[in-house]
Amino acid sequence: MVKENLAKVEKNIIAACERAGRKPDDVTLIAVSKTKPVEMIEEAIEYGKKEFGENKAQEMKQKYETLPKDLKWHFIGHLQTNKVKYVVGRACLIHSVDSVHLAEAIEKESEKKNVISDILIEVNVAGEESKFGLKTDETEELIRNIAKFPHLRIKGLMTIAPYVENPEDNREIFRSLKELSVDIKSKNIDNVLMDILSMGMTGDYEVAIEEGATHVRVGTGIFGERDYSI
Repeated sequence: MVKENLAKVEKNIIAACERAGRKPDDVTLIAVSKTKPVEMIEEAIEYGKKEFGENKAQEMKQKYETLPKDLKWHFIGHLQTNKVKYVVGRACLIHSVDSVHLAEAIEKESEKKNVISDILIEVNVAGEESKFGLKTDETEELIRNIAKFPHLRIKGLMTIAPYVENPEDNREIFRSLKELSVDIKSKNIDNVLMDILSMGMTGDYEVAIEEGATHVRVGTGIFGERDYSI
């Protein structure tokens, strides 16, 4: 099932890129494997998948230590400062930085482990109360504060769009994040790249790609519905 689903998602990505006049190589598919057993991840690896997303620090650590070392792990969930030690040095990219407090914890752990941590700034574009992330108009100030940390590298922005029945309803959200990214890039802030736009999930990743997503996070569309009882 996993291989067939991956093939379908990749086909959809290619079609979305064609509609937007983009190259499929410019879009990274992150297979979101949270709550999924190692066996399902191994099936995705057999298909050729190398990039996986997790939203719980200890679960990511466990999978990192169990599975082949050539995989790339993306941390996409809300990260508590006391769990930073499990993620730094294991995640190739932390998608969910939304405060100086969290950035300081990542900086401290990165210095301790002598690594540079690549991060994204999470923006709550839709202003949903239930979601983490910054307001759009708070983003630049936070970026300027975090850009001073020597062991962090800001690579771009991330958002979690609302759950909607019609993916078109999120087009404006994705467009706004892209515009914010272009605006921040134009400021030429030291230690800040705006190369990555992590946006779009199972229900709306094609629209996100049409609006400029470089990384899409697809879980259910690859692995099936999640089991939240574990």
